[in-house]
Amino acid sequence: MSGSDVNDKYVRFINVKKSYDQKNLVVKNFNLDIRKGEFVTLLGPSGSGKTTCLMMLAGFEDVTSGAIEINGKSVQDVAPYHRNIGMVFQHYALFPHMTIAENLAYPLKVRKLPTSEVNQKVKDALALVELDAFGKRYPGQLSGGQKQRVALARSLIFEPSIVLMDEPLGALDKNLREHMQYEIKRLHEQLGFTAIYVTHDQTEALTMSDRIAVFNDGVVQQCSHPSALYETPANSFVADFIGENNHIHGTVEDCNEQTATISLSRGDKVSALNINCPPKGEPCILAVRPENLFIAGPGREFDNVISAEFITRLYVGDSIRYFFKMSDGAQLMVKMLNDQDAPVIDPGSQARLTWATDRGLALDKPADKDSVAAA
Repeated sequence: MSGSDVNDKYVRFINVKKSYDQKNLVVKNFNLDIRKGEFVTLLGPSGSGKTTCLMMLAGFEDVTSGAIEINGKSVQDVAPYHRNIGMVFQHYALFPHMTIAENLAYPLKVRKLPTSEVNQKVKDALALVELDAFGKRYPGQLSGGQKQRVALARSLIFEPSIVLMDEPLGALDKNLREHMQYEIKRLHEQLGFTAIYVTHDQTEALTMSDRIAVFNDGVVQQCSHPSALYETPANSFVADFIGENNHIHGTVEDCNEQTATISLSRGDKVSALNINCPPKGEPCILAVRPENLFIAGPGREFDNVISAEFITRLYVGDSIRYFFKMSDGAQLMVKMLNDQDAPVIDPGSQARLTWATDRGLALDKPADKDSVAAA
């Protein structure tokens, strides 16, 4: 394998399966190549297998079958502390009886580095996470955000080639989470390590990742760039899990490689992009993002128009969410900017909703749990 191939396949999961009871698989045929220096997020609901994949790479869990490689070499028989992997956990895992400086020094002392080098690396690590004056404090004297920065610094202090992060921001409030997202991305860009990040927070994944692997029931449904996952999800599960989506049930009237015509329950015929559309005559799902669905009005009417009953609206600051109900009971949401054009509608009144064909997606029914779509 050439140098460029190794860099493109720096971390490899090859047909990896994991079972704890030798009967049920929690990870099923997991295949993923990660480039050197890439930031990849494993995203999915609780119990979908993403943390198990992280633990197998770290060496804390055995692989039932398949292989994991780092830099072109199998790590099957390599002890965790010889894999050169840093780890950041949700609950910090700092030693409470040690000062911050001692916590940072610990992985270096385990590696038997000279004291002068340990002291310099600790000083540099504190500066890296902007905690220069906190070396003599104890974890109990720090805020949650400060503790997580120390945990991050400790995972980086021995200059690992790979850093694994398992829900590292789960214990922080919204503002701290957003600040730490910026900090992690800054350090990743500055130091160039390969990052594999586990979360169930879709916004976090979209904000931080070069690529996202979306898990469901031990299977990767799709692995791609954030924009591709959002704009062209591979199936109904990904469309529903990544961002907000309106799901309208219908039947395929006709389809070609580009578009599909869908018949709705009341007889309306609408069109959408053919992303993963079933054959003619089969039930399907039409997905339209709330920001791509509009209340029709002068100068704002697209290819598709349907009627729906207005229920209520929610004020959320910079935007307003309008909720509607179709004749078959399905609910739809329209998201609009909170400006002078935001309409006022009486509950119970009928409204016309509209969207462009290239803003709607014709998809399969909810994804079969054993399907795999990786790109």
